[in-house]
Amino acid sequence: MEIINKQTLFERYGKERKGNKWAIIAIASIPLIMTLGNSMLIPILPLMEKQLHISKLQSSLIITVYSIVAIFLIPIAGFLSDKYGRKKVIIPSLITAGIGGILSGWASWQLDSAFTWIIIGRILQGIGAAGAFPIVIPLVGDIYKREEDVSSSLGIIETSNTFGKVLSPILGSLIAGVIWFLPFFAIPIFCLISLILIIVCVKKPKDDNHQLSFGRFVKNTKKIFSEHWKWLLAVFIIGAIIMFILFGILFYLSSILEDKYGYDGVKKGFLLAIPLATLCIASFVAGKIIKDSLKKMKWITFFGMVLTGVSVAATMFSERFIYLIIVILFCGIGIGASLPCLDAILTQSIDKEMRGTITSIFSAMRFAGVAAGPPIIAILMKGKILDMIILLTTLSVIAALLAFKAIKPGNEKKVIEMEPALD
Repeated sequence: MEIINKQTLFERYGKERKGNKWAIIAIASIPLIMTLGNSMLIPILPLMEKQLHISKLQSSLIITVYSIVAIFLIPIAGFLSDKYGRKKVIIPSLITAGIGGILSGWASWQLDSAFTWIIIGRILQGIGAAGAFPIVIPLVGDIYKREEDVSSSLGIIETSNTFGKVLSPILGSLIAGVIWFLPFFAIPIFCLISLILIIVCVKKPKDDNHQLSFGRFVKNTKKIFSEHWKWLLAVFIIGAIIMFILFGILFYLSSILEDKYGYDGVKKGFLLAIPLATLCIASFVAGKIIKDSLKKMKWITFFGMVLTGVSVAATMFSERFIYLIIVILFCGIGIGASLPCLDAILTQSIDKEMRGTITSIFSAMRFAGVAAGPPIIAILMKGKILDMIILLTTLSVIAALLAFKAIKPGNEKKVIEMEPALD
């Protein structure tokens, strides 16, 4: 009888793990698609300027409004996911993002003065991204009970997010090569695929009871920040710095490749994909290594930011093509290793009831870094490149010091009642 019971439990656990794998694949499609929905348009902005007869500032708004809208709405989406449940927020958000893509594509195709309607469509996409992308992290924490599985899965999520960055410049250039506005219509197709995967593959966990009132939300948020503001603020700032450096250095590399070496279109997309591919691999490996160890999360984040700072500083010595690619490749490794650690620290340390809210604030900080990086680097590149290098290196050092000083795991024991584990 004991053998039968063990066998039954083993079979049940095996089926559960198999179902969870499909759920993670479905969830991982969200950051992939949301990244494609924004980054895919970057390499074709010059083409849009010609077709729509708009300025560079106007074309930059097509990217910027997406991130700005998301920054302000992400915390609201996090609260709603804690109150009503993750899927109830993700599903309408994916639909909204798809509608935004259709509106932008239709306006580009049918209207003579399409710019305003494209911006409205991009705002809708930003609303959709705000409700879908940040809910991914707490949803992974809801699905798995073992912290080791959570950390490993978050590595896959960050890998998917980064793979979207790797794929987007290539895919955007290829699709726009057929019809310039076709990337807008590709977004709702991607959203539909993700929507079907979420509905079919992601099941509501048995203990997934979301009944968070606004009063309780405010009380819990105050309590969490009053007791653990140091490490929470550190993780938020590190997340913003990482994305600022990543998108800033990619903007710099993209400009150098086109202006100095004459690479554009698909060729430039493939070259930009090289450092992003290493970032992708580093995220996956780090997710596997950290398991449920808060100490590993701390030290991988610290050394990842040190490697990032050293790599950025090394760009001052040469602008030779191969040298630049190799240096930024190491920068990608540092950033890629750090991201799943920050995700896991938050997921492992925050009670499930508040997990969506806290991780959403983290996601909003990351979006802020994405929005600020390229324009600030563009301004600095008009002067001395050394100023840009000093800024990015300084930010890397600040992030490393925050990881070293503010993140203090204490002991390695799993927190029984999901109280914050870091002081």
